[in-house]
Amino acid sequence: MKMRCVVTGHAGQGRSVFTADEPLDPLTISLAPGIEFYRIWGADQIPAVPNQASVPDSAAFFPAEGGFRVHVTTFPVEPAAPPSNLDMSSAVSEAKQKLPGLLGHMEPENPGMHTTRSVDVDIVLSGELVLELDDGVETLLRTGDIVVQNGTRHRWHNRGRVPATLVAFLVGAGGREG
Repeated sequence: MKMRCVVTGHAGQGRSVFTADEPLDPLTISLAPGIEFYRIWGADQIPAVPNQASVPDSAAFFPAEGGFRVHVTTFPVEPAAPPSNLDMSSAVSEAKQKLPGLLGHMEPENPGMHTTRSVDVDIVLSGELVLELDDGVETLLRTGDIVVQNGTRHRWHNRGRVPATLVAFLVGAGGREG
């Protein structure tokens, strides 16, 4: 999917201006063939305006308490497993560099299953995704559907016929995980 990010801000005397208008390239990792990650916007604290920030490359994938992230992820149809000859050490290093903190939330014994300390508003932009919760219960989400996740353990599946794209707005929450 081709994506573009347009950002507004303020010039002298508070006049509204466009501060950025750039194409976005997806991040891909060897551990998850076919999945495309777009890190759109975020901060590690409550934002203030004017705000000229973006998501720093080194920022954790998931927000800390009081922070937020906006991601877009495209899921291929039931993604392929990593190739059998994949150098796991290099692939893990790549994932940690490109998507800091993501692997720390993933359960190695349950691929894709994860829990975050965040409230997430997820909107299916295209395709269909199945959201699975920790007890195996699933629900099918179609284009235009919205789900609000409150720090729940979950994983995503694309069992459809075409890639599916999800927009996620994550707000770092206090309290406990799980």
